[in-house]
Amino acid sequence: MNLSNLKPRPGSKHRVKRLGNGESSGKGKTCGKGHKGQKARSGGSIRLGFEGGQMPLIRRVPKRGFNNAVFKTKWAIVNLESLNHFEAGATVDQDALLKAGVIKLPFEGVKILGSGALSKKLSVVANHASATAKAAIEKAGGSLTIK
Repeated sequence: MNLSNLKPRPGSKHRVKRLGNGESSGKGKTCGKGHKGQKARSGGSIRLGFEGGQMPLIRRVPKRGFNNAVFKTKWAIVNLESLNHFEAGATVDQDALLKAGVIKLPFEGVKILGSGALSKKLSVVANHASATAKAAIEKAGGSLTIK
């Protein structure tokens, strides 16, 4: 196999519909654009939401509610099940979780949730933890530090 043998996959290339090539082609004369008017002209397109000069719906309906999503804290969520990757007695903090590939950037803090079972004694350091996660870590003989 070399560059001269390469071909596109069958069915991936379609021929271009040639407009204006005789009336019997199905796309002759007006080329499928109908007769005259804004949409028949070149470059004649109507923007999204335009209602012919009438006040558009998006401007007729009043604004409601509040959105503060820009300032939302992005937590790296870690379940108890994924803490089983670490050796018994290890200290599991933000750097250890990043190095192990359990969490990925960007985040502002680590939150431990209680999904799954923890079978090892670990020393866990996190920003937040659920009550079930805290109970499970302490039940396994480990400790949880909230910073």
